[in-house]
Amino acid sequence: MRSVLLVEDDIFDTLTAQKSFGRFNVPHTLHTAFNGEEALDLLLGRNGQPAISPLPEVILLDLNMPRMNGTEFLTELRAHPDLAHLPVFITTTSDLDADRLNAQNLGVSGYILKPLDFESNADMMDSLDLLEKLLR
Repeated sequence: MRSVLLVEDDIFDTLTAQKSFGRFNVPHTLHTAFNGEEALDLLLGRNGQPAISPLPEVILLDLNMPRMNGTEFLTELRAHPDLAHLPVFITTTSDLDADRLNAQNLGVSGYILKPLDFESNADMMDSLDLLEKLLR
């Protein structure tokens, strides 16, 4: 079964994403982490967390989180040889050009503005098409 890692500190955004993913026509498991540190723990199987196995096909990553934000997480992810290849989609409320450019420089696959309601936001269709293809 395919898997996705959602790295999100807002419980309402997490619930919305879970509901929206339920509408995908692709069987998948949705793993969740509250911040970048928890996400790395899940990916690397450290700090008492079992590693996600197999690795997720895609990571949905919020930018603004406590402890380790999205940019810090993405920098560490890209530096790790076993994780650097994972496709990452930024999910954020920030439409700042600087955030988009920084994410692009870190090799993201897409930049999705929240809320993560995959049925009502026409602007994210390209990213969602790619996301669904990655899960097939």
